Amino acid sequence: MAETAAKQSAVTAANIRTTIAVALLAVFVVAAALGPYVAPYDPLAPAPLEALTAPSLSHAFGTDAYGRDILSRVLVATRLDLIIAVAAVLIALTMGTALGAFAGWAGGWPDRIIGRIIDTIMAFPLFVLAVGVAAGLGNSISSVIVATAIVNLPFYARQARSDVSRQRKAAYVEAAALAGFSPILLVLLQILPNIAPPLMVQSSLNLGWAILNAAGLSFIGLGVRAPTAEWGIMVSEGAANIFSGEWWMFIFPGAALMIAILTFSLCGDALRDLLDPKRR
Repeated sequence: MAETAAKQSAVTAANIRTTIAVALLAVFVVAAALGPYVAPYDPLAPAPLEALTAPSLSHAFGTDAYGRDILSRVLVATRLDLIIAVAAVLIALTMGTALGAFAGWAGGWPDRIIGRIIDTIMAFPLFVLAVGVAAGLGNSISSVIVATAIVNLPFYARQARSDVSRQRKAAYVEAAALAGFSPILLVLLQILPNIAPPLMVQSSLNLGWAILNAAGLSFIGLGVRAPTAEWGIMVSEGAANIFSGEWWMFIFPGAALMIAILTFSLCGDALRDLLDPKRR
């Protein structure tokens, strides 16, 4: 009886967590899609006479040092940050899975070479590595995407290598091989669909980290360039006024960044509950 009640309580908690994750994700997707069209002001237009205005009815999130409306900039920045995160994670997922699957299937020296490359990447603190890559490529959106993709790639490569290495001797794979499937088709059609769930969960979790990484690069001046509306840039600009009392300049973009990371973390938990039969 107690065990049944505990299971029901766990299921209820998981359902609540999933509902919150879906709701928050929907909010961010809508903001990214409609932000530039529903923003009350031009996010790039300065208004010197309204500089550093506190939150009010006319400017719900206040204005920055140039008089730009912070609400408009937060809304518009949602699309850019989500695009950077999704692009970086897709690149990392595709390349990492391909490398890991090849290493796990081939074994031998290809496995050792790819393994050493992945170990070398992971030997560096990930954000420090991202800083080095972004600094080498220059300040641009593409450099942030590439830097973020590189530091996320090892997660997928190691997961794919481990799963493919374990699954290649499974009965269903050997049966498909006897049916005439080539090694490429065996991996693409037989193994990858079976190892996709953990990769999907990892992708959701990495989306939040990718947003944080992109914001961190912009914060230190190695990411997106000002005056582009981006959460990291806005937090950096607000930090310059932290001691003069203009709290709204960094609180609202920082809150958007925090909620985005929380959203994708919750989405990862929800996907794990959905895809793992033991958690249903």
